[in-house]
Amino acid sequence: MPVIVEFLRAFPRIRMRVQMTDRLVNLLEERVDLVLRVGEQPDSRLNSTRIGLLGQMVCASPAYLAAHGTPTKPDHLLSHDCIAYEAYAVGSNWAFQSKARTIEVEVPSRLFVNSVEAAVVAAVEGAGIARLASYQIEALLESGKLVRLLEAFDPKPMPIHLMYAGQGQIPLKLRAFIDFAVPVLRKRLGLAAETESRKANPARKRAKHSAASAR
Repeated sequence: MPVIVEFLRAFPRIRMRVQMTDRLVNLLEERVDLVLRVGEQPDSRLNSTRIGLLGQMVCASPAYLAAHGTPTKPDHLLSHDCIAYEAYAVGSNWAFQSKARTIEVEVPSRLFVNSVEAAVVAAVEGAGIARLASYQIEALLESGKLVRLLEAFDPKPMPIHLMYAGQGQIPLKLRAFIDFAVPVLRKRLGLAAETESRKANPARKRAKHSAASAR
């Protein structure tokens, strides 16, 4: 949302309608100009611009860990209170990576939430262990309000794309938003740093949606 607010401030004559949903949006049928999609995208007739990577981190508050102990392996979560999601793909089935093997854990939960923001607040307040997006909690990790857990088992970061329909010329309002948002989001989501790293090291190898309409 911050980039949308900044865009509206810079273009005061443009209005936007924003939907936050985990389902696959049909741009043409639902008259949506632009979607943000996480994960590898299948072949599509949509135009796609990659803006960054989404890392998923498992975190808890220092107070929770002092009271319940610190898990050091994914299956240790089975004896902890976890904060799970309703109506989101991640739910309570959390995937971890161990070398080339994927480990899935159906975590127990005393609290289900239907927004990532609620999960962040609950984790900070000591309600349990949460799986959160990297970009949302950088400041909380730096301040010590949250502690990162099971870092060695983090799943591979997922690509994030802005996608929109149309061939050839696109509406001016949509072009204005893309030109404004892409460099801002790439900086915040780390793609610029990743690109520079690849340039410096040429030998190195390297599914929540948001939809918006401009009016």
